[in-house]
Amino acid sequence: MQPDAPTTPRLILASASPARLRTLRDAGLDPEVVVSDVDESGVAAETPAATAELLAGMKARAVAERLGATGSGRLVLGCDSLLEFDGAALGKPGTAQVALERWRRMRGGTGVLHTGHCLIDAATGRLESAVASTIVHFADVPDSEIMAYVATGEPLVVAGAFTLDGLGGAFVESIEGDHHNVVGVSLPLLRRMVAAFGVSWPQLWTRRSEARD
Repeated sequence: MQPDAPTTPRLILASASPARLRTLRDAGLDPEVVVSDVDESGVAAETPAATAELLAGMKARAVAERLGATGSGRLVLGCDSLLEFDGAALGKPGTAQVALERWRRMRGGTGVLHTGHCLIDAATGRLESAVASTIVHFADVPDSEIMAYVATGEPLVVAGAFTLDGLGGAFVESIEGDHHNVVGVSLPLLRRMVAAFGVSWPQLWTRRSEARD
């Protein structure tokens, strides 16, 4: 009699970010989305990286607690991203005026995008927590392009007022580190985190990659 095959855990994404969901799906995963609804206002730690890790943990814990007894076989992933620029932690601008002011400061400069990751076994409460950081070099963008970008609304709702995988990608000259991390979730870091729970990355695949030209 052969031993039972190991049970594949279900990944729960505690985030409403479409970019994170798309990144995970492109990597062959199909997480269930359960938005944490955590109030991020006023949350701060000693450093921007520590703040990102703290917020990721708050999101993951909120969803794991909500799942309660139904959380068996589920790994809850919480993520939060912040841009560190000139020592300040920059989250989502929220308004066009703030986004304009940030881009006028950031253009031609360099920041560090920190993404906190927290993975919790919903059944046991065991967790793994870590931060991935990527250096981002911004283009020296003229006012006309900054205003056009802000008018699209995209930079108002993303950490650091920019995207790498959207309209803002042309305004990033280069990065040093994991580009997935800038999008919102570091796949290499997440692979190491799930391994700490005894889960191999291929166990989480729900599809195989299709050949592309």
